[in-house]
Amino acid sequence: MSAEATNPVSAAEAAVTDATARRRGRARIDLRRLGRAALLGATAGPAPRDRLPDAISHVAEAHRAHHPEADLTVLRRAYVLAESSHRGQFRKSGEPYITHPLAVTLILAELGAETTTLTASLLHDTVEDTEVTLDQVSREFGDEVAYLVDGVTKVEKIDYGAAAEPETFRKMLVATGNDVRVMSIKLADRLHNMRTLGVMRPEKQARIAKVTRDVLIPLAERLGVQALKTELEDLVFAILHPEEYETTRALIAGNPHAGDALGAVAEQVTTVLREAGIGAEVLVRPRHFVSVHRVRLKRGELRGCDFGRLLVLVAEDADCYAVLGELHTCFTPVISEFKDFIAAPKFNLYQSLHTAIAAPDGAVAEVLIRTHRMHKVAEAGVVALGNPHVGQDPADRPGGTGTSGGTDRQDRARDADAAALPWDADRPGTAGRDDAAGPAVSAEDGERVDPTRPGWLSRLLDWQQAAPDPDTFWTSLRADLAEDDEITVFRADGSAPGTISLPAGASCVDAAYAQHGEAAHGCLGARVNGRLAPLSTVLADGDTVQLLLAQDAVSGPSPEWLDHARTPAARIAITRWLRDHPESAAPPAATTGPRPQVHVAADHRSGAELHADLEGEPRASVRPAGCCTPVPPDKITGFRVRGGSVTAHRSGCAAVDTMRRLGREPVAVRWGDTAQGRVTLVAESFGRPGLLADLTEAIAVAGAAVVSATVEPPSEQRVRHTYTLHLPDVARLAALMRAMRDVPGVYDVSRARRGSSPQQRRA
Repeated sequence: MSAEATNPVSAAEAAVTDATARRRGRARIDLRRLGRAALLGATAGPAPRDRLPDAISHVAEAHRAHHPEADLTVLRRAYVLAESSHRGQFRKSGEPYITHPLAVTLILAELGAETTTLTASLLHDTVEDTEVTLDQVSREFGDEVAYLVDGVTKVEKIDYGAAAEPETFRKMLVATGNDVRVMSIKLADRLHNMRTLGVMRPEKQARIAKVTRDVLIPLAERLGVQALKTELEDLVFAILHPEEYETTRALIAGNPHAGDALGAVAEQVTTVLREAGIGAEVLVRPRHFVSVHRVRLKRGELRGCDFGRLLVLVAEDADCYAVLGELHTCFTPVISEFKDFIAAPKFNLYQSLHTAIAAPDGAVAEVLIRTHRMHKVAEAGVVALGNPHVGQDPADRPGGTGTSGGTDRQDRARDADAAALPWDADRPGTAGRDDAAGPAVSAEDGERVDPTRPGWLSRLLDWQQAAPDPDTFWTSLRADLAEDDEITVFRADGSAPGTISLPAGASCVDAAYAQHGEAAHGCLGARVNGRLAPLSTVLADGDTVQLLLAQDAVSGPSPEWLDHARTPAARIAITRWLRDHPESAAPPAATTGPRPQVHVAADHRSGAELHADLEGEPRASVRPAGCCTPVPPDKITGFRVRGGSVTAHRSGCAAVDTMRRLGREPVAVRWGDTAQGRVTLVAESFGRPGLLADLTEAIAVAGAAVVSATVEPPSEQRVRHTYTLHLPDVARLAALMRAMRDVPGVYDVSRARRGSSPQQRRA
């Protein structure tokens, strides 16, 4: 090990004696540019493996660029412990393992993370992969660093088995609720792992990329860390959609001068703003791969200006609107492209003006207008906010008594950034909401209002407590994060005015559980914008909602509420109440006269007992539909088919919408008491010898019987297996699917739907 690696900070300290001059002269490392260059293959080859290039000096230099007076002593001590602990460990690529925590720390340093975060990122794998203990980290670096390290440490697979991954994310999210820096470290960790994923087996690449797509990219978006999110999107795109990626790659590589057209427009914009006396910096901002792909799908053939956007940076908020006025005066604006995210910020702290202008030569360029502070938050999100516990009593911090590891200047800078954020008492995620961040942010309690814990995170932390089952948590988490838009509705109950943040498409049922928790079981209805409305009413952004609750303690939700509940919190609470009160899910008895006979049929193909209410109609057989193969406890809808029988479909089946459009009346159907059932599963995998035998063995061990099986011809070395299985207990379906996913080579297992795309099958 070279002296440079073993004593890294001394060299860095000599290089940063004149911090002010260095900040002016040093070129910032642009994560997006580096990631783009790496994907295009334009970067140089890997550094020699016999030494660590500059070791921690790069981290120190990047850190001092944001925090000139940062104390590097703690970073040196953290590096020495991490290097000695990981010595002798190597990554699958053959590189010394210490290169990973160094790369993760450099990513965070470039985003402006403060010293405590960088210290924890250097140590983030020591407790998990070495003999270092949390107690040791706490003694040497304080409880706050130990809390961050513990937050990103995985749970033991030997203790949790197949549930280790969802339980690790649950632990991480709970820790993020107290300190958002935990997720910042995890995102940087995943970014470096994705950059080096090429050494993994293809099926493992696909599995990791899917979790990144479904969980970590949405989290990066919600935390506003666009610099990490865009590169993660490109890396996932290359793995999961190789053909589309190669097409986009060739398109970008085939247009090396595409930026010239945008550069010409940038010069015109610069001239206009200079003549107007507005101080502004006009930059050409290339699109990343996924963005180019989306624009191509939207517009077809791309022109030069479609490969990027203009970014205009100014000093003050008022200058943003001055720039907008000049652009719309001197160029032809495309009004449909105008959006004001300064007056109405996104829920992830993002602020900017979006517009598009047509230059005299007809070229249309998209323009982003923001201040330098807005740009910092747009790129780094919560990472730019630093330590969320500045100003807090040390005893109230995560871990109890830890030190921040930062400096007074860092703390003051963080306070200034937080004070300028687009949150106030009337916006979602702050003290204006009772549930925005729990008691930890209540201004009335004399504690801080934390902009790093917005409403969506508080809601997630609330409902995860009600989902102890790992499968329920994992499914609900992915569904919750898939909601990429948010609305704000206003409460009109008089005694507690405020706002409620909900995902787009939420109903009054969701609003009731978001505001009242389990007390919403007694909700009778709602007033939306002053008018009585059923609980199924879908809310729009800006609606005013008054929820009407029953005064008795025996009222409860009906099963139909699940049809209108969109948020995991509402669905989990309703499902739990119905499970605890099974009599409430039973159909009501007739009030007059004898109840008509209800036909009960056991379908001999599926073994599942189905009930159909055929009041006043001839008896008919009832069977599950072959297109969606429902099994208990799927929600089902029945329809009469030719011959007078009734077919039961899953409620989300495309055939249900088709039947309704054709004017077919649904028939009420429900499951009987039998536990057995038949289901069709689709296993997607990479082809390899012995795969079919391993899959059938996993099915047999799970106690399922194979009724039929088909294997499609391989396509790009990927194989799709379709199995129709008989399960003696359909409650074991989730365990069976997990066992099939654990077979080497299999990267996805899903319920089959006839005539649907793979994406729809996974929905």
